[in-house]
Amino acid sequence: MERAAALVLFSAGQDSSTCLAWALSRYERVETVGFAYGQRHAVELDQRPRVLAALRGVDPKWALRLGADQVIDISTFGALADSALTADRAIEMQANGLPSTFVPGRNLVFLAYAAALAYRRGLGVLVGGMCETDYSGYPDCRRETLDAMERALQLGLDAPLVVETPLMRLTKAETWGLAQALGGDPLVDLIVESTHTCYEGDRTHRHAWGYGCGACPACDLRRLGWEQWRAA
Repeated sequence: MERAAALVLFSAGQDSSTCLAWALSRYERVETVGFAYGQRHAVELDQRPRVLAALRGVDPKWALRLGADQVIDISTFGALADSALTADRAIEMQANGLPSTFVPGRNLVFLAYAAALAYRRGLGVLVGGMCETDYSGYPDCRRETLDAMERALQLGLDAPLVVETPLMRLTKAETWGLAQALGGDPLVDLIVESTHTCYEGDRTHRHAWGYGCGACPACDLRRLGWEQWRAA
């Protein structure tokens, strides 16, 4: 497996798009993988080819490094998980202290599938947009969880696979700043215009920070990060 080659878990959201730009600035060969898991905001899947095409225009080196993309259908997992992201349920806090948008085991499942693909493609690094600082209460976004998963994958594949999480310690405002540092205004404009974060799948309402309902937790986090970054 090549340590100079990475597979990015890419949903076409703000975080994964920033991570993809980060990977393209560091690795010689970069591929992407997405998942159709029955998400209610499946519109993000429609944005994937648009973001990928636009990224190739940000930097000529990125265009050369960006390789194959694959979407894996695991829609039965969404039905099993039965969360507010995979069913028509209210987005709210639950009695266990976790938001109803928590899809149990989602990142673990994603990483297992991605690792199998990376193994076959000879890609030594997995890159994900998990974040502990701004995370929405999801235990599978913690670096401690990902360290354990990384070790399990290394043992299970008998390969030195690495899981990179460049946003792990960043606030959402700092994530906007990272995009600016990586690709300047063209990358920031791309993220605003083409990426999708809104849990409701709303691409009819355009805000300064991008498209979305403006009311769900994902929109709130993205808006607040934008405002803090612009005010800095």
